[in-house]
Amino acid sequence: MNALKSTQHLEEELTPDPVVAPAFGSVALHLGLVGSILLWGVLGGFFHHNLWGSPGTGGAIQVNLVSSALPLPSDQPINQNVLSTETPSQAPAPPEPKTKQAEDETAIPILGKRKKPEHENTPKTPPKQQTPTPTNRAAYGEQAGSNMPRAAQSSLTSGPTTVNSGDFGSRFGWYVDGISRKMAASWFKSLVDPATPRGARAYIDFTIYRDGSVGNPQLERSSGSSTLDRSCLDAARRVDTFGPLPGGYNQSTLLVSYYCEY
Repeated sequence: MNALKSTQHLEEELTPDPVVAPAFGSVALHLGLVGSILLWGVLGGFFHHNLWGSPGTGGAIQVNLVSSALPLPSDQPINQNVLSTETPSQAPAPPEPKTKQAEDETAIPILGKRKKPEHENTPKTPPKQQTPTPTNRAAYGEQAGSNMPRAAQSSLTSGPTTVNSGDFGSRFGWYVDGISRKMAASWFKSLVDPATPRGARAYIDFTIYRDGSVGNPQLERSSGSSTLDRSCLDAARRVDTFGPLPGGYNQSTLLVSYYCEY
């Protein structure tokens, strides 16, 4: 019995194990597992695909047919005419001339009613223009003189001040105005006798030197009032200086005439 068990055990060890069936079952199991993974990835959206539409749930589109009342595009060619119409409107006809009413020759004229004279359309002729007679001499020296200030004028008057020195007044008018202002400020009208007539004038002359000082005031024409004459001379003596003469003036002194009016 022991020998029989040993022999049976040896035969079992020497008999090879089955390989084909387990191997086929293992391959089928792995293929099923891989297919399940791929199917789960496609359904879960982990793999991109070229399916038409959105990955969500599909829907339906409803299409309704419209009636044939809508106008359809025609197959006529486009009008290439420039004018909007081929029959433009005609220009209005000119007005007909008014017909003159015929006079009844058999009518009896009414006494005392004047008949309007008919105006004849006579063309007006323009008046003849007189042609100047030609002369055999040149037309020169016939134009009016100009009122422009000349550089060679002898004196210039600005209010009560008159400057007798060439073109000084036209070049240095601001200096002449300064003389009038300073003389008016230094003349005291209250020193004149109240009996002096209104509008009386006392004319004086004085000299302005290069440094602006005043010299040699003299009475040129009396006003008839000694107080007015004296007050005008005193006004020239009160002025310390009129300011230095302008640099563009090449003379050393300036002769000035001034009047004081009461």
